[in-house]
Amino acid sequence: MATTAELFEEPFVADEYIERLVWRTPGGGSRGGPEAFDPKRLLEEFVNHIQELQIMDERIQRRVEKLEQQCQKEAKEFAKKVQELQKSNQVAFQHFQELDEHISYVATKVCHLGDQLEGVNTPRQRAVEAQKLMKYFNEFLDGELKSDVFKNSEKIKEAADIIQKLHLIAQELPFDRFSEVKSKIASKYHDLECQLIQEFTNAQKRGEISRMREVAAVLLHFKGYSHCVDVYIKQCQENANLRSDIFEDTAILCQRVNKQVGDIFSSPETVLAKLIQNVFEIKLQNYIEVEIGYLKSRSAMILQRYYDSKNHQKRSIGTGGIQDLKERIRLRTNLPLGPSIDTHGETFLSQEVVVNLLQETKQAFERCHRLSDPSDLPRNAFRIFTVLVEFLCIEHIDYALETGLAGIPSSDSKNANLYFLDVVQQANTIFHLFDKQFNDHLMPLISSSPKLSECLQKKKDIIEQMEMKLDTGIDRTLNCMVGQMKHILTAEQKKTDFKPEDENNVLIQYTNACVKVCGYVRKQVEKIRNSMDGKNVDTVLMEFGVRFHRLIYEHLQQYSYSCMGGMLAICDVAEYRKCAKDFKIPLVLQLFDTLHALCNLLVVAPDNLKQVCSGEQLANLDKNILHSFVQLRADYRSARLARHFS
Repeated sequence: MATTAELFEEPFVADEYIERLVWRTPGGGSRGGPEAFDPKRLLEEFVNHIQELQIMDERIQRRVEKLEQQCQKEAKEFAKKVQELQKSNQVAFQHFQELDEHISYVATKVCHLGDQLEGVNTPRQRAVEAQKLMKYFNEFLDGELKSDVFKNSEKIKEAADIIQKLHLIAQELPFDRFSEVKSKIASKYHDLECQLIQEFTNAQKRGEISRMREVAAVLLHFKGYSHCVDVYIKQCQENANLRSDIFEDTAILCQRVNKQVGDIFSSPETVLAKLIQNVFEIKLQNYIEVEIGYLKSRSAMILQRYYDSKNHQKRSIGTGGIQDLKERIRLRTNLPLGPSIDTHGETFLSQEVVVNLLQETKQAFERCHRLSDPSDLPRNAFRIFTVLVEFLCIEHIDYALETGLAGIPSSDSKNANLYFLDVVQQANTIFHLFDKQFNDHLMPLISSSPKLSECLQKKKDIIEQMEMKLDTGIDRTLNCMVGQMKHILTAEQKKTDFKPEDENNVLIQYTNACVKVCGYVRKQVEKIRNSMDGKNVDTVLMEFGVRFHRLIYEHLQQYSYSCMGGMLAICDVAEYRKCAKDFKIPLVLQLFDTLHALCNLLVVAPDNLKQVCSGEQLANLDKNILHSFVQLRADYRSARLARHFS
């Protein structure tokens, strides 16, 4: 049976049970097993196993019957206990009902007794309170406050309650008989009110929420309660530092206040609504004045910080009739009209400063768009633009241009630092940034208003004013360049260069003066290209090229030329012409081509002078110009040359 019991393992499956039984029986396996299959033995095993199962079934059945009988017995006993418990519960419920009726009866008696006591005690309490108030009123009537409650600062809450009641009583008294005492009570009322408000303010500064709640509860019955709320709102805004994004800061402020206002005031919704209204009226509705003041202070700080970093004290640029007259004379005559200053190559223009100023103004335009009333938006945006013009264009760019103009040396200075082109380059970059902000951030705010034409005109005027100063500076710089070239030619060019003592030992090459002048010119051409943009490059290079040509033209007419010297002059002019090609200006190259042709008059045979003068490049020139070059020949005074040229 032990073996049979093992075959009944859970979960029980009949097929698996038979299969396990077969495999356990010797001879019950398949043909491939260790023992041959024996059906008789397997049948015998099945018969025996069936008998064992029948015996097991009988035993289990007897056990089940015994357990059923025991279960029925216990069920009867449990039902009997439940009936007994139900009877006990009914008895307990009856006792509870009796006790509840008795408690209700007693409570009714107590309430009735309490009402009777209250009816007796309330008039008594009122009489006692009235007696105390009459005592305090007599003190005010006598003019001397003797009670400790009015002298002890720790009893301010009790004193406030008394004076508030006395103040209400005093309002009902006739003025002619009680004017003096009413005045004293009102004075004490006002003093206590001020003390309470000051105590509330001090508690708020210390962050004592419980004390604030206590004082606010006392002030609730005073006329100054609204002033207490105003003090709280003002103090909250002072601690909030509303500076960057007014909307984000206001939201943070309201969230913070909302967490504590319910712990302080009896009507938190009213206080929070008043806070929002206050922020709107002060920070938003009067907004543009705050914006302009803030923008001016920030812009001034940015500029001052820059000049301080350069250890530079700004020069005052004069204004008025004399200064305006000097400016007009300088623009028309190109005269310095004042001592030249040495700026040591500093342009006093900073792209970082410009970016910071434009960034501040950009944020101001954004705040203006969000905070301004639609009807005020164009006017407010124009005011912000005027601040940008004041600090960026006048205080920074125009000041740098004035300083740069004062730093340009005279045309006869030697080895001068011509840094004004650096000022031009940086000013051009700044103009582009200024124009971009004008189009991107200001135009959308004013495009459909009359302020558009005003802004465009203001922008046009300020740019034209600065362009005039740039033109003046460039013109004076070109004069200085020509002056430097004059110094080179004066120092390096010798009379013997074009009239050598030994005509036979001269090597055909350009002179040292020509080499140095060309080297200087090429550097200036490169600098002009780097400093200008657009059509300005060609305009300035053409002017420089014309002055370069005039200088060489006048310089060559200072000498007398032998035959070999004339060849050397032609070589110099050829080198100058190569230099002129770097300008990439047709007019400049044409001028030097003509000059090169004129130099041929210095070496051509007398018999060929008329033929050369009638050539393609010289035919259209004035005869006096041709004659002036022929006169430079050393052999001009010979009768033969004069006859051929005439």
